[in-house]
Amino acid sequence: MKAWVVRELGHHRDVLRLEEIPNPAMQPASARIRVEAAALNFLDLLVCQGQYQEKPPLPFTPGVEVCGVIEEVTPGSAFQVGERVIALPQLPHGGLAEQVVVPLAQVHRVPEGASPAEAAAMFVTYHTAYYALHRLARLKAGEVLLVHAGAGGVGSAAIQLGKAVGARVIATAGGSEKVETCRQLGADEAIDYRSADFVEAVKAFTSGRGADVIFDPVGGDVFDQSRRCIAFEGRLLVIGFASGHIPQVPMNHALVKNYSLVGVHWGLFHRLYPDAVRAMHEELIHLYEAGRIRPLVRHVYPFEDVIPAMDALGGRQTVGKVIVTVS
Repeated sequence: MKAWVVRELGHHRDVLRLEEIPNPAMQPASARIRVEAAALNFLDLLVCQGQYQEKPPLPFTPGVEVCGVIEEVTPGSAFQVGERVIALPQLPHGGLAEQVVVPLAQVHRVPEGASPAEAAAMFVTYHTAYYALHRLARLKAGEVLLVHAGAGGVGSAAIQLGKAVGARVIATAGGSEKVETCRQLGADEAIDYRSADFVEAVKAFTSGRGADVIFDPVGGDVFDQSRRCIAFEGRLLVIGFASGHIPQVPMNHALVKNYSLVGVHWGLFHRLYPDAVRAMHEELIHLYEAGRIRPLVRHVYPFEDVIPAMDALGGRQTVGKVIVTVS
């Protein structure tokens, strides 16, 4: 089969190669899946460089979420041959390949009516946002949620999930097109951080009180500025550091305003509490089928164009999720 392979660490342009490799061997309690679509995530860029917190052994194939059709499955499974599923391949045998073999614990059903591209885009970002907003931040109806990078994959999911619970949502994004996308997703207020001070905009929207929950996948200066507009007893969710800069926190400021800094490592939660993840997936399926959420997919690349797809993702040229169609 064909697969994108990394044999040495570095920038994805330098180290990713499309190769012919053996088909993956079937394993116990697993499913062999013909990949139809794979979603790219920022972690795919980091793992190529060896900068992600989890470092698979070389050589490896990136890609942590796919949608595809089961071609072989362990007898007695709840899934059947021919069924379309969402799957989370485990590195080093990732999803940027024509086939994957995935443990059944990492195979999940597809919502009714979802296309392969939408299904591939649904898992990591929506589960991360749901876990952060519901389990960790306990977001409630009527609270103010500030979402940074609202036109991105995880940010767009956070906007939709915030609105679904009844929160008032403020989103930041760079440029008029992305700001308009945030509004279309349901944000009550959308701010172009390139031309406006989001801190002052949040204070104006909340009559000086600040945001109850801040969803930050950017880090760096965005995180530092967010501390200036968080409400008393607010929750600042640390999703990631897309800016490339990990901020340092003066803890006396957190003490004075009684806010919580909450780390969000969904991948570890996923491994430790698989039953909770499966229950969350059923909630997300219900929200999708009720029309409350829908993955934002505007960038679809053919399998041969993984490198330009990653270029676009890393260059912040994208809106929503980036999808690679495999078959």
